[in-house]
Amino acid sequence: MQVLEPFATTHHGLVTRASLRRAGHSRMTWYRAIDDGRLELLHPGVARIYGTPATREQRIAAAVLAAGAGAMASHRSAALLWGVPRPDDDPVDLILTERSRGPTLDGVVVHRPRDLLDLGTVIRHSIPTCKIVRWVCDLGAVDPAGVHPAVGYLAMSGLVPLVDLENAISVHSRQGRHGIKAFRKALSDWLADGKLLDSELERRMTRLAKRYRLPAMRFHPVILGYEVDFWVIDTPVILECDSWEFHDKRRHKFEYDRLRNAELTAAGYLVVHFTWTMLTRQPQWVASVVRDAVARWSRRGDPFREATVTIS
Repeated sequence: MQVLEPFATTHHGLVTRASLRRAGHSRMTWYRAIDDGRLELLHPGVARIYGTPATREQRIAAAVLAAGAGAMASHRSAALLWGVPRPDDDPVDLILTERSRGPTLDGVVVHRPRDLLDLGTVIRHSIPTCKIVRWVCDLGAVDPAGVHPAVGYLAMSGLVPLVDLENAISVHSRQGRHGIKAFRKALSDWLADGKLLDSELERRMTRLAKRYRLPAMRFHPVILGYEVDFWVIDTPVILECDSWEFHDKRRHKFEYDRLRNAELTAAGYLVVHFTWTMLTRQPQWVASVVRDAVARWSRRGDPFREATVTIS
């Protein structure tokens, strides 16, 4: 199989019967290589060279090659190729732009959509793959629960601007796409006041505030030149969502947070810190602390002079 190494090197250790023929070999050479174990047949006309690593990307590449012209990884497979963590037992998802009947492939779900919007092909890991805005719209149709972590990954990684995700929801909703409901819910969970929630802690706080009907909050305002997590509007109460990983383990961040807290406190603000454990295991208690902080300030009767600070 040395003659096929150039093709296999760029195709995840795979070869095709067509590539063997282009190299000047007969059909019998293909079948002999399969019979003697030099090739492992994965799909009709597609095989893996013995000894090459069997990877998830190889499975997807094999399915795309077997499906023929116009095939591309989609849905769960496209999410994986764009870097989203996916379960090991995912089937391979493909989109075929041609309406003609193709081969039946084991372990492969073939989608033949009538709507070809945003179906331009992008090469990921040497495999033809759907654009992000297409597969994230389609993912909810096959795995609604997987949309939330996928949107979070995309938002945090910066692979696609948030405005593009919002536009995709608007455009594809008009096409009746089945996965849009899960996509819209996921994106709203990762945003507050139109801004990206940059940690799971902050997302939890946003959901907690809605669930327990806490006073209105603004996400990531700038107060006295410092960006804070949440500010309870028209009060001096500031809420910070802390984690060991992103706050106290970094010495400079530790010092910065203490300096910020000191200046905010001196200016009359009440800075209340919550941890992951508090938010996830004691949400009702967290809500009561927020209410008590606001109520205690209200009972004091001290006017809160917002004009003394800069809030943006």
